Amino acid sequence: MITVHHLNNSRSQRILWMLEELEVPYQIQRYQRDEKTMLAPEALKKVHPLGKSPVLVDNDLTLAESGAIIEYLQETYDAQGNLKPTDHFARQQFRYWMHYAEGSLMPILVMKLIFGRLGKPPMPWLIRPIAGAIGKGVQQNYLDKQLATHGAYLEKHLTEHRWFAGNDFSAADIQMSFPIEAMVSRGGLEKYPHIKAWLSTVQARPAYQKALEQGGPYHIGA
Repeated sequence: MITVHHLNNSRSQRILWMLEELEVPYQIQRYQRDEKTMLAPEALKKVHPLGKSPVLVDNDLTLAESGAIIEYLQETYDAQGNLKPTDHFARQQFRYWMHYAEGSLMPILVMKLIFGRLGKPPMPWLIRPIAGAIGKGVQQNYLDKQLATHGAYLEKHLTEHRWFAGNDFSAADIQMSFPIEAMVSRGGLEKYPHIKAWLSTVQARPAYQKALEQGGPYHIGA
């Protein structure tokens, strides 16, 4: 049976969702973030040297990186091809968004998270004002502008397409869910009605809801 090494409030939630969409049996090995540092526990390094989540174990295969895991699950367990388009143009879109999620959008969101925490504990109180000012400056002068560019780009795409890879729901939508949920926690989607509508639609899917039940409380903190 497949085992998902699942860290709370992390990318591994979308692996549970992928498995629920495929209706593939799995079991969960749970891990909790450190409440102060928000880092994964050392125990994950016993599963994979990088100590990150998600990690999927399927018989003798141990696989990390959510994009690689999602593609593996689609190729291995999606016998009907329901989660990957067959149309040539849609398939190229599928490939693009599978990589865009972690290659282009998430780095900016992670940087915003890090710079947003400058000036806060556990940083020494003496340098918090300076660090906080630096973090605020980087966000206002660079990160927020980058996120606005990406937000407009995503909004335009979802204005023209129902789903990320075209007319049908696919694993690319699952891959894109985490960065868009992170966007919500970093500033919301008020300016982007089509992104907001897409997110509401995917979060209403029965498999998404079942994955939340299996994975436990899920919140991407700002």
